[in-house]
Amino acid sequence: MEDIDCAVIGAGVVGLAIARTLARAGRDVIVLEALEAFGTETSARNSEVIHAGIYYPAGSLKARACVQGRRRLYAYCAERGIAHRRCGKLIVATTAAQVAQLEGIAAHARTNGVEELSLLSGADARTLEPALRCEAALHSPATGIIDSHGLMLALLGDAQDHGAMLALHSPLLWARATAGGIELRVGGEEPMAIRARTVVNSAGLHAPAVAARIEGIDPASLPQGRLCKGNYFSLTGRAPFTRLIYPVPESAGLGVHLTLDLGGQARFGPDVEWIEAIDYRVDPRRADGFEQAIRSYWPGLPDDALAPGYSGIRPKVGGPSIRRPTSSCRTPPSTASRAW
Repeated sequence: MEDIDCAVIGAGVVGLAIARTLARAGRDVIVLEALEAFGTETSARNSEVIHAGIYYPAGSLKARACVQGRRRLYAYCAERGIAHRRCGKLIVATTAAQVAQLEGIAAHARTNGVEELSLLSGADARTLEPALRCEAALHSPATGIIDSHGLMLALLGDAQDHGAMLALHSPLLWARATAGGIELRVGGEEPMAIRARTVVNSAGLHAPAVAARIEGIDPASLPQGRLCKGNYFSLTGRAPFTRLIYPVPESAGLGVHLTLDLGGQARFGPDVEWIEAIDYRVDPRRADGFEQAIRSYWPGLPDDALAPGYSGIRPKVGGPSIRRPTSSCRTPPSTASRAW
């Protein structure tokens, strides 16, 4: 059995960032990734947005980490030449009843330390984005977009430059805490047995299943993973927007918003679909619900302009009770997690 200082389970953006930090601190690190490449699940299936820190509970770790992390991320992108753009975002109130909610979001964001926010009238918002329809908007210039793959390449490169190793096709099979460290049995094409002083579970969607493989942990103490899928549709044609457009948030997500990639192509999503097992297919029938949501802030959306794009799954440990799924834009929930 080989002894190692640190084992990080999962090579998504969080696992790679942790490995980089540990390696730069002089720790001996191996990153165990079950799949054939790093960052192929949640880290690659999202909006690629650099968030300003608007929504998280005031004073929470998430709020502090988002605001500070956003500043550091912009600096890191500039230092490492990672493609990104600080394009800004408009959160829009599409009805008069939502204006008070928007004002509350603005006050909350300022409490979190988000800079440069401004509340705009509908007319002022249309000055920035003429195709937009809204009663009012909250402008967040600090929001941006990033090449997520480029970010992960940079993190991995930094970690490897400081001695970290990446082991692909290396799923955790079993682990046990002993007096000498945490023993790990790793499967794949080249099975191995290692003993680590520190183990970080950064397995994303599979983190509860990974934790359940550690002998001695009370199963009742582990959270149940919930799968909250978000579907995206691509716009066929060019969007008349230069900023990201978000509706006011909904219960399990930020609503069907418009984001842009670094080439200026628009995509819409994610919606909220609670699912029983990991499935990344996008049902074309969901386009009807998307069109309805999008036209609340962009009435000029052409007919039949949406094409199924991709989907991602939010790792969650809470969710609504199980009901029978439907094909609407917000599918009522069902839950389960997949073994790692």
